[in-house]
Amino acid sequence: MNRQAQSAVLFLLGASLLHAGTTDLYLRYVKAGLRPLVLAAGAVLIAAAVATVWYERKRARREKRTAAQAGALAEVRTGAQAEAQTAEQPHEQTHQHPHAQDAAHPRPRPHPEPRVAWLLVLPLFALILVAPPALGSYSATRTGTALQEPLAYPALPAADPLPLSVVDYAGRAVYDHGRTLHNRRVQLTGFLALDHDGTPYLVRMALNCCAADAQPVKVALTGQVPPVLQPDTWLRITGTYTPRRAEDPVNGGPIPFIEVTEAKPVTAPKDPYDESWNN
Repeated sequence: MNRQAQSAVLFLLGASLLHAGTTDLYLRYVKAGLRPLVLAAGAVLIAAAVATVWYERKRARREKRTAAQAGALAEVRTGAQAEAQTAEQPHEQTHQHPHAQDAAHPRPRPHPEPRVAWLLVLPLFALILVAPPALGSYSATRTGTALQEPLAYPALPAADPLPLSVVDYAGRAVYDHGRTLHNRRVQLTGFLALDHDGTPYLVRMALNCCAADAQPVKVALTGQVPPVLQPDTWLRITGTYTPRRAEDPVNGGPIPFIEVTEAKPVTAPKDPYDESWNN
């Protein structure tokens, strides 16, 4: 892969990052707070591509000028040597094959770039052409709950129903034993996942940094659960706290329940991941 091809790959990758950063596509890969870094990385890659092209053109012009000067100097030296030989040996004629010098001193051939380097373009095309879906029920049922004890339990507003994140409800239900949730109707939004025994979970994937380290936080459903459940369906659940708990079959972590009074299908949110885990 020569420098021109490298600059083209850098430019396309930078443009892809800028496209992802100016749309909601970047949320499939990293948390929302990293958007400025995604845009900055795209701008740096494009600048590097432009600088590479400029440097290569400048180097090519310099080499062409140097080659022209070397050729002119060689012609002058050849003419001077020919005149000197003619003056010293006016009657001696030498016959030399025009390619004898080249045969005696062959020019080194440049090594071709390995073609395997073009495989580096495949991830770029995958980024441009394929927008991967957010992690869903497949990952959630094969990964243990990542619920962590909150540092504090801020006072809740007086809304009814009270909108909470899955992470916030699960933390209050497990580690605060539902003290701030008693006699409150709460509203959670997440996607459905079904355990191997058919237990329905409402799940949100929590992020540390990016989708590669996403882990699920699960809330089990009981009460007026819809009779037909399709994994990865997004639901808005309205319900009340219940002290019932279960153990995650993957890692034995705590999974709280919620007593469902209403469940409505909703469209997937713009940001499918829950970032309140680290807030």
